[in-house]
Amino acid sequence: MRLKRTPIAVIAILLVPLLAASQFRGNPKSNERWVCTWATAQQLAPTTFPSDSGANRGDPAPSQDSARQQGISSQSANPPQQSGRSNSPIMFYMPASLEDQTVRMIIHTSLGGKRVRINLSNSQGVPAVEIGAAHIAIHKTGGEIVPGTDRTITFNRKPSCVLIPGVIMVSDPVDMQIPPLADLAVSLYFPRKTGEPTNHRFGLHTAYISKGDATGRDVMPEPSTTFAYFWLAGVDVLAPADAFTVVALGNSITDGFSTTVDANRTWPALLAKRLNSNKRTQHVGVVNQGISGNQVLRDGAGVSALARFDRDVLSIAGVKWVILLEGINDINLRGRTDGPDALTSDDLIAGYRQIIERSHTHRIKVIGATLTPEEGVSTASERGEEIRQTVNQWIRTCGLFDALVDFDAVVRDPARPIRLRPDFDPGDHIHPNDAGNQAMADAFDLKIFQK
Repeated sequence: MRLKRTPIAVIAILLVPLLAASQFRGNPKSNERWVCTWATAQQLAPTTFPSDSGANRGDPAPSQDSARQQGISSQSANPPQQSGRSNSPIMFYMPASLEDQTVRMIIHTSLGGKRVRINLSNSQGVPAVEIGAAHIAIHKTGGEIVPGTDRTITFNRKPSCVLIPGVIMVSDPVDMQIPPLADLAVSLYFPRKTGEPTNHRFGLHTAYISKGDATGRDVMPEPSTTFAYFWLAGVDVLAPADAFTVVALGNSITDGFSTTVDANRTWPALLAKRLNSNKRTQHVGVVNQGISGNQVLRDGAGVSALARFDRDVLSIAGVKWVILLEGINDINLRGRTDGPDALTSDDLIAGYRQIIERSHTHRIKVIGATLTPEEGVSTASERGEEIRQTVNQWIRTCGLFDALVDFDAVVRDPARPIRLRPDFDPGDHIHPNDAGNQAMADAFDLKIFQK
């Protein structure tokens, strides 16, 4: 009898740590899954542009003011706008490196869930970066969190981790009720010199940088501020099995370049709000993978959309749809004149075909978005406008997309269709303002997300 019971006992002994490990990892049950509630696109390579590149590239120029704080260099940018400060450049700090400092970053959820995990990435390829501590909490205001909501984040059961160049690090799950459309604060402490941060420059939410380990503090002490995200690539929640997310893949118009800071007025954020207000689509999230200045075919503001597709679309937890709004930078940079390296409409369409084909290979549906007008931009041209019109006609009629959103028709001026509506134009003639982004979000037929 002992011999017959021994294998069962051994199996039981072996199962205990396995079950414990499974519980620790937060493996979803059959009626739940991990879904990305927020993400930001990181530049997988430094930004480089030809000297005559266009106004829509979105990269900030060095400021005339050389103010410095805590060793963080100051840079200026045109929009995004701060509340009550339209048409005024904002100042933000971009660190050359961090050392013995905490960064508290504010993210806006689209989906809610009962557990949460974060994704960190050292995609820029700098030397290994040490995360000394990480916390997550409900954001209150400014650099403050709601008292009692702070949770420690661990990595493989340890409070710290090392980000190897090029690697995505997924944290351990944290038990925490995450509401939809809520602001969370993710705080990371960097004990040693990091080198140039992997970042997303135009985060459109104020982030706070303080000396020392302030990850668990309710209030960040004497912080500097920035509008960038550092090493934080995404936040996932454990949601019901029918939940999924939509990836908005684009450039500065998707990034929200002329929308109000700290107001969640980008069209992807406003689309998420619409989806949440409809009972039939409350299980659908939206993440913004726009990079200001990005192109479909060539590197510039980070690598091209084709090159970052795996990282920014396929790696997103629970992705089911992708919205493709890219191409105006390709047109502005290489579509103005004829020549051996000049862009053609066929070139851009070929890039779209690649994204559609690769998405469908992974059972991801694609919404084609028409390119919006830009008359008045310094790099706009008759040849470029011909390409835009040809490409838009192809998007509307090719039949390869699973759905269509006609942004061009929504934001163009009825009196002169090659330019933005005056009430949607913040002054740069290309990036729709808050009202324009609302019109873009309203242009979606939500029924397509119920299929």
